[in-house]
Amino acid sequence: MYIKKILLLIVAITLVGGSIFSYSVYNKIFDSNTNFDEATKEVYIPSGTSFNEVITKLTPYLRDVNSFVWLAKKKGYANRVKPGKYVLIKGSNNNQLITNLRSRNIPVKVSFNNQERLENLAERIAAQIEVDSLSLIKTFTDPEFLKKHNFNLNTALAMYVANSYQIFWNASAEAFRDKMLKEYHRFWNEKRLAKANTIGLSPEEVITLASIVHKETIKIKERPRVAGVYMNRLKLGMKLDADPTVIYALKKSENNWGRVIKRVLRKDLKLEHPYNTYKNKGLPPGPIAMPDISAIDAVLNYEKHDYFYFVADVENFGFHKFSKNLRQHNNYSSKYHKWVNNKGIKR
Repeated sequence: MYIKKILLLIVAITLVGGSIFSYSVYNKIFDSNTNFDEATKEVYIPSGTSFNEVITKLTPYLRDVNSFVWLAKKKGYANRVKPGKYVLIKGSNNNQLITNLRSRNIPVKVSFNNQERLENLAERIAAQIEVDSLSLIKTFTDPEFLKKHNFNLNTALAMYVANSYQIFWNASAEAFRDKMLKEYHRFWNEKRLAKANTIGLSPEEVITLASIVHKETIKIKERPRVAGVYMNRLKLGMKLDADPTVIYALKKSENNWGRVIKRVLRKDLKLEHPYNTYKNKGLPPGPIAMPDISAIDAVLNYEKHDYFYFVADVENFGFHKFSKNLRQHNNYSSKYHKWVNNKGIKR
């Protein structure tokens, strides 16, 4: 009888202990374990981050670090940390948190426009995702890639269409570049390719001309008319005489990309350089900057007219005066130069 009581007591203790253990395990897995008031918290985990470094990042956001560590090890996450951007949701339990960190890498929005060179683009992208600018520029200028896809160092910038894109924060330089190639081909759909063919320009030539149009005017509604002026000149074999190409040529020849040039002088027009359209007929070797989509479409849908010249309108800032002949253009031009001189703009 006495032994029976002891056995029953042992069973009871075992059941109670098992229940307590089970309850403890349940809590470690399924109890809420976040420690922040916001709806979500974003966490960036760089490539090569160790589990201990992840814990350091997560500690401010966890109510019970030890229980998270315990389950992370049980589920194998401690040995398979994955880089990327992750979102922690308020009220999540350890199981949910680990599932997020294992399989829910969230893309980030990457934006760029108006970049003058590949180097500028690389810096811009490196500020938004994990990869560094040196890796990006090396990838952008890879000779085998450029040759395979019919680009060269002069036209390579044309492949990057100014816009916003979704990409993983931990994407490699090659992954970013390859995505941009896909986006380039998506942009140049059948409709745009047909329009480029109709006006007798390749996509790279359209972007090169668009880069000049973009630099010439900030007024989107004026861009088709400016594009029309340059198309008229190209058709007649006239030099483009585009001031933005002279500015680009000056910067490139001096390798001084931080230089600010507000006024193009007569002596500048004499610069012997492939990008100086005052000295060379046709389009320059490549884009002088990254045009936005409105400038590209302005070239594809350029306004058909009889204008061959234009100059800044001193009475309507930001717009231009267009002329059909040189006499009229010289009249408008003299007013502009008088205005510039009065403003004291010498360079």
